[in-house]
Amino acid sequence: MKGRNFRIILAITAALAVGRAFTTPPTPDDKRIAWKSFSDSLRKWYQAPVDKWPRPVTDSSVQWVELGPLPESVIAGDSSLRPMVELGKFLFFDPRLSGSNQISCATCHEPELGWTNGRTTGIGHDHVAGSRNVPSLFNIGHLRDFFWDGRSPSLEQQAVAPISNDVEMHELPGQLEEELAAIPLYRKKFKEVFSTEQIHLDQITKAIATFEKSITSRKAPFDLFLEGKFKTMSDEQVYGLHIFRTKAGCMNCHNGPLFTDQQFHNIGLSYYGRKFEDFGRYAVTKRKEDVGKFRTPSLRDVMLTRPWMHNGLFDDIDGIINLYNAGGARPKPRNEQLKDSLFPTTSVLLKPLGLSAEEKKALAAFLQAISSNTSWRMPRPVYGNE
Repeated sequence: MKGRNFRIILAITAALAVGRAFTTPPTPDDKRIAWKSFSDSLRKWYQAPVDKWPRPVTDSSVQWVELGPLPESVIAGDSSLRPMVELGKFLFFDPRLSGSNQISCATCHEPELGWTNGRTTGIGHDHVAGSRNVPSLFNIGHLRDFFWDGRSPSLEQQAVAPISNDVEMHELPGQLEEELAAIPLYRKKFKEVFSTEQIHLDQITKAIATFEKSITSRKAPFDLFLEGKFKTMSDEQVYGLHIFRTKAGCMNCHNGPLFTDQQFHNIGLSYYGRKFEDFGRYAVTKRKEDVGKFRTPSLRDVMLTRPWMHNGLFDDIDGIINLYNAGGARPKPRNEQLKDSLFPTTSVLLKPLGLSAEEKKALAAFLQAISSNTSWRMPRPVYGNE
């Protein structure tokens, strides 16, 4: 009799828990709820319109934006820009933009590698390794600041930096104008786009930036889920979405349709005072509070853009999740650094999370759900004796 009563009570408890899903998010910590009931509750919640989702768990200081579908390219509706996009593509893949005539923009931003290079850092002129990981170009037209430290306010300005950098493409901007002007095909292309055969650096960078603005992610399972194709995400991925928005606190920094707040944060990986030291945002602003801060990357297509972090430190998503689960890295000052006013402090937004093994696994599964199942493939322009 006792066993029968217990089963009845358990069934009633589970039913009530499912009912609660319409007023408050369910929690997996309630061991009385069977996994199936818990999964069904989450699905009922997240299959509702986004504005009906539970409020995410964030720090009170955070002005968050709800997650949403993949935005279109910022130039998608302007067909008049197609000739400039094609010119920009021709320039983007052309190794003649470098001093050695061996390195193009695509050397570091390879479409089939998530528009990055799959390496810890960039590799440039004379095979010299750079100091930072190559950011992906996915959805870059929607961003406000560029480079990990945000030192460029526009894509056009950003494009000049790698071309003229001695460690990267090692080209003199003035010399580049002369070299391209000596190629009849380029004079023809520039006249078609800019109504002049004269080639200037600002035209070169405008064309490249316009092409880059056309680069967008493809729809991921998460986007299809938002469209009502609910089977595109597994129960574990829906669970991961819930953990992402609540217990893991990811929405503090990775919010909005692009999964980035476009701000700068210190997660404790500046290596301050050590061999791989990087001052981050401080090098731009010279403000003490910016030491060790780096731009929040978009998590769109995150599983296609490994390795991760500003220094390419992680090639294993489980390692990143464990870092955040521990509350970020928190280096302590050595004796000689105790009075160093610039010693960086890890962001207060990072706190130990106490995620279980199942929760971490679900979180990794959700990151897969916001990544496209197919990689980009783009035919290269053919260069010859123009």
